[in-house]
Amino acid sequence: MLKIGIVTGTIRENRVNLDVAKWVKQLAVEQDDAEFEIVDIKDYDLPVFAEPTSPAFTDELVEREKQLPWSRKMEEKDGYIFITPEYNHGIPSALKNALDFLYEELNDKAAGIVSYGSSGGVRSAEQLRTVLSEFQVAHVRTNPALSIFYDFDYPKLNPTEAQTKTVKTMIEQLLPWTEAMRGVRDKKHA
Repeated sequence: MLKIGIVTGTIRENRVNLDVAKWVKQLAVEQDDAEFEIVDIKDYDLPVFAEPTSPAFTDELVEREKQLPWSRKMEEKDGYIFITPEYNHGIPSALKNALDFLYEELNDKAAGIVSYGSSGGVRSAEQLRTVLSEFQVAHVRTNPALSIFYDFDYPKLNPTEAQTKTVKTMIEQLLPWTEAMRGVRDKKHA
């Protein structure tokens, strides 16, 4: 069975991010060929990334003990759904910081992105696609982009039926890509 992590994108107080993640999980569990788990970056208390070398080139990190639970959790997943708000036209610093502690854990996996913000969080989603490409993550096309004006009775999530349908489409695209990328990983490590 495929293991999909629904990864939160922010750690700030009074965030709606976790509500969006729970909603996505509720829609995702209709799939019987995958397990979905919310992976909340706030639970990992990661320091600011200030390593002398990128994890792409070494596994000897100064903050290894703090980073290890996060690394292991992300490594055990076959694919991901990232829930990202848009902060100042970009990816939240907490999400970028958490990703900077990883490299091989994400290689040759698949991801979907659910974004939100005043413009649906599309600029954050596009920046996240660029970052995920560096990790060799295959990201699916469909991007549910929730508007804080139409999909929230702020701060309460109240997504439109169109957004619900878009999330389901994204998940339907993600699962075959996740399975295919598992094959890529198996071939590389054979």
